[in-house]
Amino acid sequence: MSGMTFFAISAAFAQEVTQGALEATHDTSLWGLFAQAGLTVKLVMIGLLIASVWSWAIMIDKALLFARTRRQLDRFEEVFWSGRSLEELYRSLSDKAPTGMGALFVSAMREWKKSFERGASSPIGLQTRIDKVLDVSLAREMERIEKRLGFLATVGSAAPFIGLFGTVVGIMTSFQAIAGSKSTNLAVVAPGIAEALLATALGLMAAIPAVIAYNKFSSDAGKIAGRMEGFADEFSAILSRQIDEKNGRQQ
Repeated sequence: MSGMTFFAISAAFAQEVTQGALEATHDTSLWGLFAQAGLTVKLVMIGLLIASVWSWAIMIDKALLFARTRRQLDRFEEVFWSGRSLEELYRSLSDKAPTGMGALFVSAMREWKKSFERGASSPIGLQTRIDKVLDVSLAREMERIEKRLGFLATVGSAAPFIGLFGTVVGIMTSFQAIAGSKSTNLAVVAPGIAEALLATALGLMAAIPAVIAYNKFSSDAGKIAGRMEGFADEFSAILSRQIDEKNGRQQ
């Protein structure tokens, strides 16, 4: 009886020592998993962390930009349709660096004034030039608004596969550890697999917010573009009527 007790105590003590040794060897915290990962997996994790941080910086910047742009559009439309004269509105905006609808308005009015100052005789040519100026200004404004959204799309599509690459490399390292130790004990392979799966987790952590933000901002950009295109068409029609009136008085 005493012999059985001795062996039971010895087995428990050995198990406790083994468990303690494993815990001392393998730190299962996030930092420990990163520190114990191989060089390739570490580079993958660092790259994904940088991509995630940069994506969040873009998301915050775009959220503020879109909110500011919507407020500017609302204010400009309120002033434009308040009955204020085009000349007065142009003078108040021409010395600034307007954005959004203000940029479209100033560029079209500048072409309008230059053409009449130089004695433009063809109303069709003037209307064509104004339309082209509006199109160019609209494209420039949308390029400014949509800047760096492509990075979010790239992170959203590529980050999971980059993380999966790190996972594959980590699992290969774990199998090499199995072959080297000649043991299939879970304690041997689990730390390496955990390190590998951390790369996938980081890839998803970078990709999911980037995809959601890209879809949201792309939708918002489309709505802003629609509003600005509508204003460009309406303003072009207003200038077209004024061109006809001026030509009618001259004749």
